[in-house]
Amino acid sequence: MAEATWSTDTGEAVYRSRDPVRNLRLRVHLQRITSSSFLRYQPATLLGKDLIDLGTFSHHPTASGHRPEEEEEEIVIGWQEKLFSQFEVDLYQNEAACQNPLDHQYRQEILKLEESGGRKNRRIFTYTDSDRYTNLEEHCQKMTTATNEMPSFLVERMANVRRRRQDRRGEGGIVKSRIITWEPSEEFVRSSHVINTPLQTMYIMADLGPYGKLGYKKYEQVLCTLKVDNNGVITVKPDFTGLTGPYRIETEGEKQELWKYTIDNVSSLAQPEEEEREQRVFKDLYGRHKEYLNSLVGTDFEMTPPGALRLFVNGEVVSAQGYEYDHLYVHFFVELPSNWSSPAFQQLSGITHTCATKSLGMDNVAYFSYPFTFEASFLHEDESADALPEWPVLYCEVRSLDFWKRYRVEGYGAVVLPATPGTHTLTVSTWRPMELGTRAELRRFFIGGSLELEDLSYVRIPGTFKGQRLSRFGFRTKTTGSVTFRFHCLQQSRAFMESSSLRKRMRSVLDRLEGFSQQSSIHNVLEAFHRARRRMQEARESLPQDLLSPSGTMAS
Repeated sequence: MAEATWSTDTGEAVYRSRDPVRNLRLRVHLQRITSSSFLRYQPATLLGKDLIDLGTFSHHPTASGHRPEEEEEEIVIGWQEKLFSQFEVDLYQNEAACQNPLDHQYRQEILKLEESGGRKNRRIFTYTDSDRYTNLEEHCQKMTTATNEMPSFLVERMANVRRRRQDRRGEGGIVKSRIITWEPSEEFVRSSHVINTPLQTMYIMADLGPYGKLGYKKYEQVLCTLKVDNNGVITVKPDFTGLTGPYRIETEGEKQELWKYTIDNVSSLAQPEEEEREQRVFKDLYGRHKEYLNSLVGTDFEMTPPGALRLFVNGEVVSAQGYEYDHLYVHFFVELPSNWSSPAFQQLSGITHTCATKSLGMDNVAYFSYPFTFEASFLHEDESADALPEWPVLYCEVRSLDFWKRYRVEGYGAVVLPATPGTHTLTVSTWRPMELGTRAELRRFFIGGSLELEDLSYVRIPGTFKGQRLSRFGFRTKTTGSVTFRFHCLQQSRAFMESSSLRKRMRSVLDRLEGFSQQSSIHNVLEAFHRARRRMQEARESLPQDLLSPSGTMAS
């Protein structure tokens, strides 16, 4: 009787293997189960109208017109193993049909098979990655569940792509073709805008034609499709049979026949000795690769000089918001105080691209995501108490660009770089100089002219200022928007690993450096304390000595 349980899941399954794909072995079993081969009709004249003789169910192998050996076939197939079909045997026996070296190779193999007694397979055969075969069912399948689906341009282009393994490289490992085409033509875009993943494909086929009519293309059916890429990903469609039932194929035509087949993975497992040898090979390979990487990096780790601190900053101009006009860009630079230095090749300034704003709530935000990086070193030479070290400062200037490519100043700001390592996100509030009157605003709107600072360090205390008091009396400003920065700070110093007196001395320097972010408030408190102490000492000196002595107080 026919099988009652069939596997209806014909979707693909994906596996990943680190073993060489050449070790893959599949067992394919194909059997014809049409009822005419099991059930032959006989009139039940002697047993009654509704009864059938049990002899009717006897097996008659010749009732379907097939030979017994053609009713069932089982074969084990390896990866990219070529099994010829009857059509290929008839085709390549004619030397005139061979058009390329592969065809001549197939002809020689078929002639050797004929001399050795013929091929071992009859209905089951394979198409390897080198054969000129395309499964039209894969290209005609729908991408969605819509009934009136229209294929897109990408689907049509991908339908004509044969993905192959790309083993051909240029001489010396250099690709001969250009990596970037700066002026692509329309034809180049149409022919190149497809995904071409290196892939090997293999088809396991079956010739389901009736006896005597083997070798016709119309009777060929795909049993299984195997695809393997360079990463060891194996795609099987349909999946291995396993615990599920067999798959079924119904042929079309006047005589519809039913076939069942199973696909099993019969790859041999590696022996413990082979696995141990493979682990040793991998360990040796990884060890040599590690030595090669170490030879590229070197064994010397660059250290800072004694008593020095190296600062690495990977920063990002994240966004700007709250400004009056659109199309913003940010110009920024880092000012290094005394005792700080940077390499000669280091660039301490930058300018972002122009960015259009986007409405976010009540503000218009421009997202730059502009990265920058710099390196600076601090060498503390003055150990006196009055020499308070300073931390680098980042100054920024926000500008906007109008339709005529003229700019206007939107705001100035400054921020002290974080004194602790790690990730920090800081928002800098900005302001801009302004003039009174409508004329200045009209000039700013139409021709882009506005007041600017000649020295951006005037945002804080200019480096050229040597006095005791900096007066900004009469300088009119207007609060504008804000700029958000993100800093990833790294610090390197021998003081972090040494346990000598140098570490103690350097730690005090680092402590003072870390406290520089609060320098303004602490310094003011210390100055007020020193002034009060001096006044108290002057007052004590001006008093008579008899008032200060305890004996004088008792005598009075």
